[in-house]
Parts: sequence; structure tokens; C-alpha cells
Amino acid sequence: MKRIAVIDLGTNTFHLLITDVNPYSAPGDVCKRTIAVKLGQGGINKGVIHPDAYHRGVKAIEEFADLIRFHQVEIVKAVATAAIRNASNGTHFISDIRNKTGIQIEMIDGDREAELIYKGVREVASINDHPVLIMDIGGGSTEFIICNASKILWKRSYPIGAARMMDRFHHSDPISRQDTDQFTSHLDENLQELLEQCMDHQPKELIGSAGAFETFAELINRKYDPGENKVTSPAKAIDLKHFHETALVLRNSTHQERAQMPGLIALRVDMIVIASILTEYIISKTGIKSMVLSDYSLKEGVLFELLSSADRSNDLE
Repeated sequence: MKRIAVIDLGTNTFHLLITDVNPYSAPGDVCKRTIAVKLGQGGINKGVIHPDAYHRGVKAIEEFADLIRFHQVEIVKAVATAAIRNASNGTHFISDIRNKTGIQIEMIDGDREAELIYKGVREVASINDHPVLIMDIGGGSTEFIICNASKILWKRSYPIGAARMMDRFHHSDPISRQDTDQFTSHLDENLQELLEQCMDHQPKELIGSAGAFETFAELINRKYDPGENKVTSPAKAIDLKHFHETALVLRNSTHQERAQMPGLIALRVDMIVIASILTEYIISKTGIKSMVLSDYSLKEGVLFELLSSADRSNDLE
């Protein structure tokens, strides 16, 4: 048996997953920790990690390092995504983390990020031979993967994450028609390849990978099924009609109104507006007929890739 820690250094949040694994059973979670670092705040569209965000990021990894030592982890895998790979001081941040905590961070590109998201999502989502579209809305980038159960058919990472787009296009409260139209025009200009690939492969189901889609599901559940038992499965259907109604409410609401919505965490109070507009855009442009939330994403993809490699080398015992 091995104890593995996976760290996902995202633009909005840093995630830690500590898991016990062995060759004879499914992984067992030991510890999960998520910290809202907001690494892109103040600098995401300037190509730099702002000093305040830099400090928050270092403190978060130091906290993770304490948990890793406490739980006597044997293998640590940490990956950094858009905010760090696009920042002029990103490599310095990684070096600083290594010097302070001993944790080695791998900076991954957008294609690699999309591949790992696929590996996480396919473990829980019911993907068959017909192509589906996976979408992961991060703070700095959004990944799209067209795939079936056996392979990736096409993938790409676009610099249209919620924090980046909010900083560029969300200038009024509620968001104005002008801001919305400018954002939509930006998507028209930049997502042509995605739309062409969707035309070729004809995915009918959108699988939303964690993040904003967890918020959509939570808001919908609280409004439309408040008396129902909460589904604990890591993959859950999201009713499209309810999603569109919820997206309309989000788009027309003020910051203060969203801040008071049960189920909407502080980190996403503003970014969820951009995320909802982006998701509606994808649904309308691609002819998507159904939507599913996958709680599994990049960090689970890293974990399952590690397990696959360990299985091949018989390195779990």
C-alpha cells in the first residue's frame, strides 16, 4: 500500500488530495483540502502573479506540506496550470515553493491539462462510444475535450477562464448587455476550431468538470429539489431547463444578491456570471441536449494516471 498526495495549483483554488492506494481495491481518501488562493487576482491579464496572491499561494502550499508530513505521505505529485504557466514570475514561484517546502511542482501546458481532466472524468462519468464534450472552466483557462470511452478525439485549452474573462468583460453590476455582447463576440472570434470539431463529431452531452458546474448543480438542487436527498454520486445529471433558468437569474443579479444565494460560495459569487454565459454559449452553439456534472477533474486524473503507472510497474505494495 502507498499513500499518495496530489496537489492541483489552479488559478482560483489550490487542491490537495491524499489517498491510500493498493492493487486490490479502489483508492481510499485520507484527506481533502481546498484553499481559495485567487492566484490570478490583480495580475491575470498582466501576465504576473501579484505580490498579495503570490503570498497567499506560498502560504497555501506550506499548509499542504504540513498535512502531507502529518499523514506520512510517500509520493507527492503537484501540477501547476494557467495562472502559473502564463505568469512572468511563475517559475520563480515554483522555485520558491521548492525551497520553502521541498515540494516539486510540474508546470503543465493546456494540452496536458486537458488530457488529465479526461482521465479524471472518465472514471466516474458514463461515457460510451458516442462522442461527448467535456468542459472544465478554470480561472485562467477553459479546457474542452471531445472524447468517447476509449480515447480523446480532440482537445484544446483556451485562455478564457472565468477570472481572466471577468477581469476583461464584467464591468457593471449586474453585467450589462454591452459587456455580455463583447464577451460573446470574443468567444465567436476564438472558439471557431471548437465549434468546427463539435460539428464534425456531434457530441450531444456536455460533461462539466467540477468547479463552476458544482455551483450550478448546487443552486439548481436547492431551488428545484430542496426536500430531496442530496445525490452523493460523483457524477450527476443537470437538468438543462433548470440550468438555463438559473443562468438567467445569475446574469440579471447584482453582486449583493448573488452573495446571499444559498449554495453559492464566496469565491464564485462574481465569476459564476461569466461561467454561466460561457456555458450557455457552448450549449447553444453545439446543439448539446444533456448535461452532467463530474466531481472528478484534474487532480483525480493525476491520481489515476499515477495508479496506472504503478500498476504497470507493480509499485503499489
